[in-house]
Amino acid sequence: MKPSRVKSTLETLIHTRWPVFLWGPPGAGKSSIVKETAAGAGLDLLDIRASLLDPTDLRGIPAIEDGKAVWCPPGFLPSDPESKGVLFFDELNAAPPLVQASLYQLTLDRRVGEYILPEGWRIIAAGNRAEDSSITFRMPAALANRFIHLDFEIDFEDWRSWAVPRGIAPLVIGFLSTRPELLHTMDNPERGFPTPRSWEMVSDILKTHEGATLMDDLVCGIIGEGAAAEFQGYCRDSIKEEEIRAIIEDPQKAALPDKLSDQYALVSYLAVNSRDSAVRSAASEIIHRLSAELAVLLLRNVLTVYPRFATSQGVRTFMSEHRNLIAA
Repeated sequence: MKPSRVKSTLETLIHTRWPVFLWGPPGAGKSSIVKETAAGAGLDLLDIRASLLDPTDLRGIPAIEDGKAVWCPPGFLPSDPESKGVLFFDELNAAPPLVQASLYQLTLDRRVGEYILPEGWRIIAAGNRAEDSSITFRMPAALANRFIHLDFEIDFEDWRSWAVPRGIAPLVIGFLSTRPELLHTMDNPERGFPTPRSWEMVSDILKTHEGATLMDDLVCGIIGEGAAAEFQGYCRDSIKEEEIRAIIEDPQKAALPDKLSDQYALVSYLAVNSRDSAVRSAASEIIHRLSAELAVLLLRNVLTVYPRFATSQGVRTFMSEHRNLIAA
């Protein structure tokens, strides 16, 4: 299930009492989807790393009251009966079996010993798959049967729709538009390898570091040698920002790049920077000069950043002329 569908499903399930478990590869964005879903529903998020818990952590410790032993629940669990939120157990299947067993009663009965989870709280868990070279323990059937299970699969178009409004470096978006299979690959899982999370790290490096040698070393350490070599070659040969700025200054007459990879870089740059009115104005002209496929891509990406882009006259004309492609 691609991320956008997972998110819409979570937005529905969060209004029920049933716990949900997300399965997916490392670095795919499972935690981010849960955080966005909770924020969108106006719920607090309590992120608990199950792999760091001891079996007794959830039940707490005993104390003597009136000659009887009572259990004092841990302070990290929500106690306000009026509160609402998401109790998120990340890396649950990386926790030892005894820790997983301690979650039986909480996930089904919403209580542990004498502790009762407030009615406004929902339970979501996530974990990596054994086939992704992750440290995992087999989930007991009794615990697995308490969850609704969703498989989280990486989808490039979903990622690009996420990356543009978040300002991921245009070079990263442009490169992955030509090599989408490198968004996530685990050829060398013991060291750096490409994932949506590691490409975000590469984006941050591009924005904050100068010096080709240093940047090359850092990128290699993030996504591994193979992907880094391809990306660095793309960066060296790609259209430069100065050339893109020249196109923005004269969007009707400036020569557009011939190479498809440079066209992707241009589209990514325009979309990521479309909060700038001058860039939006240029994009509304350039959209008529691109191939229909790239023009629709530019339109969709800019709209994720600046929805009112669709109201400009040039864009409205384009949408009218290509309504079939846009609706596809």
